[in-house]
Amino acid sequence: MMMRRAAALGARHILAASSSPSRVAPLRHMSADAGAAMEKIRAAGLLRTQGLIAGKWVDAYDGKTIEVQNPATGEVLANVSCMGSRETSDAIASANSTFYSWSKLTASERSKALRKWYDLLIAHKEELALLMTLEQGKPMKEALGEVNYGASFIEYFAEEAKRIYGDIIPPTLSDRRLLVLKQPVGVVGAITPWNFPLAMITRKVGPALACGCTVVVKPSEFTPLTALAAADLALQAGIPAGAVNVVMGNAPEIGDALLQSSQVRKITFTGSTAVGKKLMAGSANTVKKVSLELGGNAPCIVFDDADIDVAVKGSLAAKFRNSGQTCVCANRILVQEGIYEKFASAFVKAVQSLQVGNGLEESTSQGPLINEAAVQKVEKFVSDATSKGANVMLGGKRHSLGMTFYEPTVVGNVSNDMLLFREEVFGPVAPLIPFKTEEEAIHLANDTNAGLAAYIFTKSIPRSWRVSESLEYGLVGVNEGIISTEVAPFGGVKQSGLGREGSKYGVDEYLELKYICMGNLG
Repeated sequence: MMMRRAAALGARHILAASSSPSRVAPLRHMSADAGAAMEKIRAAGLLRTQGLIAGKWVDAYDGKTIEVQNPATGEVLANVSCMGSRETSDAIASANSTFYSWSKLTASERSKALRKWYDLLIAHKEELALLMTLEQGKPMKEALGEVNYGASFIEYFAEEAKRIYGDIIPPTLSDRRLLVLKQPVGVVGAITPWNFPLAMITRKVGPALACGCTVVVKPSEFTPLTALAAADLALQAGIPAGAVNVVMGNAPEIGDALLQSSQVRKITFTGSTAVGKKLMAGSANTVKKVSLELGGNAPCIVFDDADIDVAVKGSLAAKFRNSGQTCVCANRILVQEGIYEKFASAFVKAVQSLQVGNGLEESTSQGPLINEAAVQKVEKFVSDATSKGANVMLGGKRHSLGMTFYEPTVVGNVSNDMLLFREEVFGPVAPLIPFKTEEEAIHLANDTNAGLAAYIFTKSIPRSWRVSESLEYGLVGVNEGIISTEVAPFGGVKQSGLGREGSKYGVDEYLELKYICMGNLG
């Protein structure tokens, strides 16, 4: 039975979907460019459409499938297995069985397997980037960047696998020795979004495997092909059957199976705050460890002493990467009154240079939004802003290309009573908000439940320290719009989540501490 690909209720609401698609254009036969790309992917052996359980590629037990479409064209790329609770339970059992052998390997052995996986990801980066562009829509140059970024987590944690150190505590009595061991938590359920279909998986699976954990990955129904290709390369790298399992399809059933299983000892999730709260509550019954990377509402503060060129370049990168569909996007650009007009003029000119189109075209710098629901959300936010006094300085409507393309948009004189200020738009819309003083900017920036990323542009070193320390955010970029890296901790505060990913700090999320007291040694 064929199931039509569901339209998401929200831009990052990946665990709950409607049963039928929203308004979409009729499906078309695959274009020549897309067809050639798919042939290249097939030739590399990386087009997988079945789930991965215990090292075997399997169909859904009831035979159901779900369509994966190209958001730029509406073309059907593939029909993948639509799995549910039974398949997930088997994947958990496989991961649990494999945990006992994988966790007993030496750190060096796990490190070597991860390094081989990294090498294969890099060797196939062009095919992976093509696959990502086809199913997610981002331009090829961004997709290639994501493959390098995603692979960097596997390389990094291959190295960190050998550096998971414990401690020896000075004893309180002479005949005792006190030790602290770090041991893997166990089976991990990893739930990942569609906007970074490779990096959000490797950022979770890399440290989990390095620590000795095994994983069940649930990728987004919109972008499962990249996840399946990456899992195939993991198998080729010698990571044992059952260490990495992939199930996709019926999101609520898969999520419930992960939450209810006592064998799953940790949930790691990237997605909406609403879903994160449900996962946190659902994990309480079995007292699972939880790490959550949730929604953002990033401020980008441009002070009047900023270098305008640096501020425009940085703000543009922070706002329009992946068509504004990133959790660390500059959601609110706060500009000090003294340079508001000058910055706005230069920023609009820079945004005008963005080329909208199919990501397979070399000139494209902005692709489509993921689906119709995402476009409707952007339209709602822009309409709300203009009805309350904001002015559209550029764009503000669907692109002439049709489908889910939306014009790169700049909206001026946005205030804190508008949706563009209060919530995450997750689209190519840059709201400009004037402010007077440093204190006002900090207040406006912190006036949100979110606390993931923030950006500052200033030439003043004292100001950069003052403001960075005052911002209630887990990540702060100073005179820089692209701040994510595998060597630094990624995560938010307040309702933007719990825990950190990447860096040496990301390893701790997959470990338990064990204290051993050895007596009678005198």
